[in-house]
Amino acid sequence: MPTVELQELIETHDQPFVVLDNEYRIVAANQRYCHSYGTDLAHIVGRRCYEISHRSDRPCHENGEDCPHQTLFDKGQGSVVLHTHYHANGQTERTRIRGHLIRSQDGQTYLGEVLYHLEVEADLGCEVMRMVGHSAAFLSCVDNLVRVAECEASVLLFGESGVGKELAARFVHDRSNRASGAFIAINCAAVPEDLFESELFGHERGAFTGSTGLKKGLFELADKGTLFLDEVAEIPPAMQAKLLRVLESGEFRRVGGTQTLHADVRIVSATNRNLLNRIDQKLFRQDLYYRLAGIDVSLPALRERREDIPALADALLARMAGDNRQPCHLDVTAVSKLRHYDFPGNVRELRNLLQRAMVRCQGGIIGADDIQFGADTTVTMPATASVDPAPPSLQGVEKGYIQDLLTQCNGHRRTVAARLGVTERTLYRKLKQYALK
Repeated sequence: MPTVELQELIETHDQPFVVLDNEYRIVAANQRYCHSYGTDLAHIVGRRCYEISHRSDRPCHENGEDCPHQTLFDKGQGSVVLHTHYHANGQTERTRIRGHLIRSQDGQTYLGEVLYHLEVEADLGCEVMRMVGHSAAFLSCVDNLVRVAECEASVLLFGESGVGKELAARFVHDRSNRASGAFIAINCAAVPEDLFESELFGHERGAFTGSTGLKKGLFELADKGTLFLDEVAEIPPAMQAKLLRVLESGEFRRVGGTQTLHADVRIVSATNRNLLNRIDQKLFRQDLYYRLAGIDVSLPALRERREDIPALADALLARMAGDNRQPCHLDVTAVSKLRHYDFPGNVRELRNLLQRAMVRCQGGIIGADDIQFGADTTVTMPATASVDPAPPSLQGVEKGYIQDLLTQCNGHRRTVAARLGVTERTLYRKLKQYALK
């Protein structure tokens, strides 16, 4: 292969680019790739890719990851995968890899890999605001958030309580073109109904009893930035029409004011409620839902990414220790106990469990006995099946099929609806009918 010409070609790529032979050896790499891994071309060429990016002595597929090298040389296909790589400073980073077939003039086959880093550079040194995880479910979610951040559409985040919806919203903001603007957050469930309009749009002096001065609202403060509406399902019905108007026109007035103001704001909202059910119950406006849900992203529950629990626990323990004391550590029995728990409260519950365990433990080592889930934590065994069960009904078959699709699609209901060939609203009615989640 004409290495000099190849080197000149891959240097034209803005992203890190590396070329591999069928033995995982690096044939060529551009300067961006060398810079990412803290070395130069002379020390990379001839080494195995997994030695550089994974700091491992064996290929990534032997560690359970999808391997673009294996896909190309075993199946003759290109692929896109999500991996966790180690960079020059020892920092892990989530990376999207796109593998391409490259064929030389003498017929030799090579793998070309383009790497897209998913992290925000500013976040790498900020553990307080950094999302932690390397599981397939989490990497897929981060990849979705990166793609979402690159557009201007409104975003609706779905997820159980405690999964980190505000962290996800900040991640989207920091990756967007609005990163230099303000990120303003409001918990819609925590604002009294009679103060909601003033909180969002501000008020003029004398607008109501107790308003002694002008106050800017959150829309005004978030101009050229992002406004995060947490618990968006709890917006009072009377406010929903006013919010819809602002989202459509960008225009609003402060309470008690006559001047029409304008704000350029991107909305990211979040909920753990079924908004389509609330639409059916006349509790949420359908037009507002479609305005908020320009793009929807589901955040995985902690039980769906159990392999992230050790890294999450370490990050939380380090954060709770602060700068003036050594963090506590989990022993293997504590890690095993945590990984076998379902965490209905997700990452928030994990943090609370670790806070209590820090008080109980001795010598900075947290063992299984230091982790207490509470008296109500039980394991419920399924009832014994009937000796002569009745044949399944049509409804039973449909319920089972929908349940299987939910599992295959990681609970992403829009994908399930598409697979079924029905609308999302029809799917939600089926889920309610069969008591599925």
